Amino acid sequence: MEAALRALADDSRRTLLEALADGPATAGELAALLPIARPGVSRHLRVLREAGLVEVRPEAQRRVYSLRPEPLAEINDWLVRHLSLWEQRLDALHTEIARGKRARRSTP
Repeated sequence: MEAALRALADDSRRTLLEALADGPATAGELAALLPIARPGVSRHLRVLREAGLVEVRPEAQRRVYSLRPEPLAEINDWLVRHLSLWEQRLDALHTEIARGKRARRSTP
């Protein structure tokens, strides 16, 4: 999961993953989405592949990339556990704020 999180930290890699969420794409199609040279796009795709977020298959002279949802599902599960903790804390904070407002209104 750590490699996937590191890969997701980069805006260009997130752009590539968002494009792949719509379906497989060639390296050329993905390269057209970024304002960087092809070698840079290749490096980003390699990072995504090594993190397990995408898979690649050769198709004639092209490479076709596809999204692998399993690492994203693992990250989602981890986030859900932590989000529920924060939701509980924020709910408790909201309750305390409401109590403070009521106390101020009732004090002459």
